[in-house]
Amino acid sequence: MANILIVEDEVPINELVKCNLQLVGHRCHQAFDGNEALDMIKNYKYDLIILDIMLPAVSGFELMKHIENTAVVFLTAKENIEDKIHGFSLGAEDYIVKPFEMLELIARVNVVLRRQQGCTKSFQLDKVQVIFDSHKVYYENELVELTPQEYELLEVLIQNRNIALSREKLLELAWDYSYLGDTRTVDVHVQKLRKKLGWEERIRTVYKLGYRLEV
Repeated sequence: MANILIVEDEVPINELVKCNLQLVGHRCHQAFDGNEALDMIKNYKYDLIILDIMLPAVSGFELMKHIENTAVVFLTAKENIEDKIHGFSLGAEDYIVKPFEMLELIARVNVVLRRQQGCTKSFQLDKVQVIFDSHKVYYENELVELTPQEYELLEVLIQNRNIALSREKLLELAWDYSYLGDTRTVDVHVQKLRKKLGWEERIRTVYKLGYRLEV
């Protein structure tokens, strides 16, 4: 599951893209003009942004200058080689021309996400470093002993950083559990992670919901 921002001023297209990406398991957020998108990009971390070029207020090309360390797929109403070259020069991963088949969009999005995940080998925050390939976690360069359940929960929190997740969703994403009325195991493992990683202020409790890793 990836966190995807859809920036498209045409409401029907934005809604259609959102619905289809959610059907294949992605978490989608929506913006309908450049200014709204800019605010969201400043406050949240996304795995991928689907970005229309022709937007009210701030164009997709202008918006691209404010995007760092996030994959971008451009949408455009016309196939223009100069626009494509300009988009790729700004760092876009792909370019999709409207109208497009939804299956093609999903396939292209998944290819970009796999490419990005392959490039992401580690995560660093404060004194903590996580090496994804080896499932090793270090605190002040010392190996931290985590149980498999603790590591799986940690990885889900990192993948969804700055996003509030319910206890039920954490159960599902981390351990593929169905919610049966008891989420105390999430609370127990969160407390252990906070203590082992010194993240008492990083893993925040979201009242009446669950937890959020603040980065």
